[in-house]
Amino acid sequence: MESAVAPAASSVREPVLSLKGVSKGFGAVRALTDIDLDIHAGEVVAIVGDNGAGKSTLVKILAGVHPQDSGTITFDGQVVSIPTPTASRALGIATVFQDLALCDNLDVVSNLFLGREITHGTLDEEEMEQRAWSLLRQLSAKIPSVRIAVASLSGGQRQTVAIARSLIGEPSVVILDEPTAALGVAQTAEVLNLIERLRERGLGVLIISHNMADVQAVADRVVVLRLGRNNGDFHVADVSYEEIISAITGATDNVVTRRASAHAVAAAADAHGTAPDVAAPAPGRADVTEPVPDNATGADNPDDGSKEIR
Repeated sequence: MESAVAPAASSVREPVLSLKGVSKGFGAVRALTDIDLDIHAGEVVAIVGDNGAGKSTLVKILAGVHPQDSGTITFDGQVVSIPTPTASRALGIATVFQDLALCDNLDVVSNLFLGREITHGTLDEEEMEQRAWSLLRQLSAKIPSVRIAVASLSGGQRQTVAIARSLIGEPSVVILDEPTAALGVAQTAEVLNLIERLRERGLGVLIISHNMADVQAVADRVVVLRLGRNNGDFHVADVSYEEIISAITGATDNVVTRRASAHAVAAAADAHGTAPDVAAPAPGRADVTEPVPDNATGADNPDDGSKEIR
C-alpha cells in the first residue's frame, strides 16, 4: 500500500511560475480578468486565443513591460513583483518577442552576448565564440558559422539565435511569442525541435501561438484565453482539435449547444416518466383550431362552411 501511494504523492509538483487572479486594465478596457496560470519545470505550455484575448498583455506582464493591477505572481514558491524587464530577467524569466530584436549587421556571437559581453580588460572574442558554439550544439542548432551576419540567416536560424541568446542568463522559464509565425515547413520543424531541447534541459516553456498543429505537436498543456479570461486548461493528449477551437471561439456556449442541452434534459425527464402530459405537435402536423380563410386577405367564410375549396 505504501509503494502505491508514494508515486502519487511524488507526482505532485510545485509550479516554477504561477499566476493567481491576475488582472490588467487600460482605462475602461479590461485586457485580463482573474487569470490563473501554472508553468512547471520541464513542461511546455501553449497559450492560445483569438485576437484581443489578452495573450500579448499576459506576456508583457511576465516580461516586466506592464505591471498587473491585481493578483499575485509566484516564482519558485515566492510571491514576486516584476516592475521592469530587468527584474524579469534577473528573476529567471527570458522572453523572446515576435520581432526577435536582433541586430542584422552583427554576427551570431555579437548578438548572443549583446549587453553581456565577456571582458578581461578587453573583449574576449575567443571565449565568447567557444561558449556560442557550445550553447548552439546543446540546442542542436543548424547554424553554419557563428561569425556569419544575422542578416544572412533564414527565419528559423534567426529564431534559434534569439532563443539561444535568451539562455545566456540561465533562466528557469522561457517565453516564446509566436515562434513559428511566417516560417516555412522546414524552418518550423527546426524551431519545434529547439523547443523540445528546452524542455529536455528542464526549463518551463510558455509559447504563444495561433498554429494548432504546432501546439499539438510540442505542447504538454494548452491554456485558452477568451475575452481576457481563462476559458480552458487542457492536456494535449486528452483533448481534440475541435475542443480547443470551440474554447477559443466560445462555440461551447451558443444557441445550438443550449438547444441540444435542453433536448437532453427533456429526453432524460421523459426516460424517468416526468415528461409533460401535453407534447408538442409532431413535425409536419398541426391541429386546426381556427376557421380556414376564404380569401387571400384571411377573412373568415361568412356562410356555413359548405363552400367548396379548390
